[in-house]
Amino acid sequence: MDLLLPRRCAGCAAPGEHLCPRCRQALRTPPRRIHTRVDPHVPVWSLGPYDGTHRRVVLAMKEHRHLAVRGMLGPVLAAAVEFLQVRGEIDAAPAPVLVPAPTRARAARLRGGDPVADVCRASGLAVSEALRHRPGVADQVGLGVAKRRSNLAGALELRRIPPGRVLLVDDVATTGSTLAASSEALLAAGCRVVGAIVICHA
Repeated sequence: MDLLLPRRCAGCAAPGEHLCPRCRQALRTPPRRIHTRVDPHVPVWSLGPYDGTHRRVVLAMKEHRHLAVRGMLGPVLAAAVEFLQVRGEIDAAPAPVLVPAPTRARAARLRGGDPVADVCRASGLAVSEALRHRPGVADQVGLGVAKRRSNLAGALELRRIPPGRVLLVDDVATTGSTLAASSEALLAAGCRVVGAIVICHA
């Protein structure tokens, strides 16, 4: 199969591995606090800017259905959560439950499943897919700050109440609209949302 369909790095397209050593190293960047244009109501941390390796890996797992790289990002996410716990930015115990920001059902079908939820499950941490889109929500791609916010106003609903403390997870923070809508739905239900973490930020 490698002769017919050579394995290439999701981060740089180098042949041989799903993620080459150089791109693995790039993804090991410790999470840092970021601020988004829309107030997400909770602290937000990012593993890096939406550029270079981070951008290509996110596109590979979302738009190119690179399922293997989703599993490889799980330990990266787990290490980032542990880093925040060790630094005291998130309480060490009990560990937070990961709640992936929801993906529209049609987008998930086209992508071979929900990539953010797949990464969360691959982390080995507790996961609750507590949020979903209401019918009729438009794709956020190409929308400005105001339209992204209005598109998601009241557009998310709880499928279930996640137990314990909650850490939101998303792939990219662009304006913060998705994180804001997600945290609002959880906070309104009485959940304790300790923050949000994203693979990269634009």
